[in-house]
Amino acid sequence: MWRKYLKKAAYASILVIPFLVLFFHPKNYKAAALLDAVVRPVGLLQVPALELKKLFFYRETYDEYVRYKKQSEILKARLVAIRENAQTQERYAKIQDFRNNQDYASIVANVIGRDPSNWNASLIIDKGKAEGVELGQPVISPLGVVGRIFEVGHNTSKVILVSDPTFAVAAVVQRSRENGLLTGTLQGVLRLQYLTDNADVKVGDEVVTSRLSTAFPEGILIGQITDVQASVNSHTVECLVDPAVDLSELEEVIIIKKT
Repeated sequence: MWRKYLKKAAYASILVIPFLVLFFHPKNYKAAALLDAVVRPVGLLQVPALELKKLFFYRETYDEYVRYKKQSEILKARLVAIRENAQTQERYAKIQDFRNNQDYASIVANVIGRDPSNWNASLIIDKGKAEGVELGQPVISPLGVVGRIFEVGHNTSKVILVSDPTFAVAAVVQRSRENGLLTGTLQGVLRLQYLTDNADVKVGDEVVTSRLSTAFPEGILIGQITDVQASVNSHTVECLVDPAVDLSELEEVIIIKKT
């Protein structure tokens, strides 16, 4: 009888040893082949053996999945950085092309801060006295007027935006040459004031800086007329103007040094 038990123990060890090898060394394909050879003669063991092999090889597959997932996340982060750098370079290229076509000296600055309580009223840039920035200098982008230098530090400055109610600039309707004073509003739109009641203005007209401006060069786009209204206080016409520059998305600006 002891021979019978010894035979069963020997056969069990033949089954167990490949399982243990696979469990601790999932990539040991010789053990997997040995397991197949052992269970093949015993048909009833083939299905559970197959399931156990799946379990053991799952460990290897899962480890590879974790490794590839980490690599994928690293590659995605690198791709985001590459795209961000490409977009930055594209914006700077457009700014440089714009500057090359102008006849005034200018400084390029990065937007580094805003007032959270009044996002479209002012912003902080990374240029100041050390770079030649002075109080009152006009600030623009390739798309149009941005604002004016309001405060100057050694390496930073504050810009009051065209949409701020305290901002004002002499402006002209480009098509009809009607002159007025353009100011910001609390609503973020612009208002062109002091036009005569018979002024030739209409929705869609573009408004640019006037030669009467003491700060801005002539002919810089400010925005487009979206509404024409009669003034309630005088015999004049007022126009609402949509800014040409999306002030909430500014990342770089141009400071005009000379007009």
